[in-house]
Amino acid sequence: MKPKKEPIEILLKPINEFLHQEASGGILLMICTFIALAWANLPWSASYHDLWHTHIAVKFSNLLNLDYSLHYWINDGLMAIFFFTVGLEIKRELLVGELSSMRKASLPIAGAIGGMVAPALFYIIFNSGSKGANGWGIPMATDIAFVVGIMALLGPRIPLTLKIFVLALAIADDIGAVLVIAIFYTAEIFITALVIAGLVLVLLAVLNKLGTKSLIPYTILGIILWLAFLKSGVHATIAGVLLAFTIPASSRYNTQKFSEKVKALINKFDSTGNLGENVLSNQERQTDVMAIEESCQKVLTPLQRFEHGLHPWVAFFIIPVFALANAGVTLAGLDILVALFSPVSLGIIIGLFIGKQFGIFAFSFAAVKLKLASLPEGVNWKNLYGAGILAGIGFTMSLFIAGLAFNDPALLDLSKIGILTGSLLSGVVGFVFLKSSKAKN
Repeated sequence: MKPKKEPIEILLKPINEFLHQEASGGILLMICTFIALAWANLPWSASYHDLWHTHIAVKFSNLLNLDYSLHYWINDGLMAIFFFTVGLEIKRELLVGELSSMRKASLPIAGAIGGMVAPALFYIIFNSGSKGANGWGIPMATDIAFVVGIMALLGPRIPLTLKIFVLALAIADDIGAVLVIAIFYTAEIFITALVIAGLVLVLLAVLNKLGTKSLIPYTILGIILWLAFLKSGVHATIAGVLLAFTIPASSRYNTQKFSEKVKALINKFDSTGNLGENVLSNQERQTDVMAIEESCQKVLTPLQRFEHGLHPWVAFFIIPVFALANAGVTLAGLDILVALFSPVSLGIIIGLFIGKQFGIFAFSFAAVKLKLASLPEGVNWKNLYGAGILAGIGFTMSLFIAGLAFNDPALLDLSKIGILTGSLLSGVVGFVFLKSSKAKN
């Protein structure tokens, strides 16, 4: 007999199912993008811009005064958490995932390099020597949330190995994007703040070496690291990636010790009560359950615990809020055709839609033909080309880099139009292309 479901479980079932679907993050991202565009073009569009320019101040005595706009808090604060999860994913992939060996990593790395170089070159062709030249990094990025969402909608039409390839490529692409932001989109450097950041990183590394598994000290020092980078001139989100690489990837319990411990606790749990007895009325069983929960914590690495805990917040809050704050473009008084064919917009559109697919396919093809890599099992060249088209969805990271590249609101609006158009083209064409393709037999 199945246990009776509580009313709250029945009410929350559709929400839980939505949150556990791969496509959900991408769907929410699209909804927030649409809201931002609509809000920025309705009669009360002024409220859209006024909201994000609202200042929020946090003051700690005379030592630290943080007085920034809401837009700044989102892009330099919340996005640091996003970059932290990106760093955790990168570290995991380098240790045990598709980037953990050259045999596994060679194809996605080759594809990622092509997918960064070609879009940047296409952009430079249109903007070399112009006011928009600094935006060359914008079309280099791939938005993993949107791409994963579309691939989830395609379901079994595409092989699992292609999804793994695209995820590995996106992770390698993220490494490139982080390096580009750190090296090329950093303006003024403040040495004292960087020295403090360096000392904090050393302390984090020492904690890792000593085997500290509690998340609390890493969280506290991570906040101090973010503050140091915030004042250093290097973009604060880089702190998130560097912090991620100091998080331990080892656990207190190995699998054998965990299995033995939990089996013993379950046997003890069974022997200290009756079948169906409420745990609330049995103190010994409560202790056993708490011990099992503690064992589950000890078998997971701090890296996994951070990643699992933060992922829902990033996918369903941070990235949608970022889209809401950054995707709005006021089109009133703007000649759309002129805007679309401006060098900045056109460079981004061509970079994302043509450059991405060309670069990923060309570099992957060369790597395979030179016997530096091999096609994943079940994947043919048509599948891979379709994945290259989808990778042209640059959205989140592209918007982020655009905000760093351009201080001129007019150039920033043109870049947003290019990002939205190029990403939309890549998403629609990539979906249709992959839907018509079949996995290799």
